[in-house]
Amino acid sequence: MKKITSILLFAMGLALCSALFALDEKPKAKTEHVMLSGSDLKWGDAPPSLPAGAKLAVLSGDPGKEGMFTIRLQMPAGYKIPAHTHPTDEIVTVISGTCSFGMGPKYDEAAAKDQPAGAFVVLPAGMQHFAGSKAGCVVQVQSTGPFQVVYVNPADDPRGAKK
Repeated sequence: MKKITSILLFAMGLALCSALFALDEKPKAKTEHVMLSGSDLKWGDAPPSLPAGAKLAVLSGDPGKEGMFTIRLQMPAGYKIPAHTHPTDEIVTVISGTCSFGMGPKYDEAAAKDQPAGAFVVLPAGMQHFAGSKAGCVVQVQSTGPFQVVYVNPADDPRGAKK
């Protein structure tokens, strides 16, 4: 009888542990094969968190939701994104044209570094930075959502601009 009780207690403990581990597991990410050519990209206006004039295409994921995403941002000539931060790392690859990047609390063209097509830039979470393009460019951005743009100077935030 003691042997049966011990076996039952062991089995119940094992079942309880399994249930607890199952509760702790995160749902597996939906995996999806993505293969896009340049003509497959669907460009639209950039979100209101960026200055007007840029176009954006989502390649994978959803910048507004939790998880990894990849977007492309098309900046017209003379485009500037004032100093801002993100709560997550931002990985940028210059696809075409030249994009300028600088670090610090305000847009400073003299401190910006021009990065030509093929350049790779990693901007750690919380780092104050700014970007722009004199002649126009396309950059690819990879990060983790939900993606947020927090302007160093709230007056630079286009979401607060009067229409």
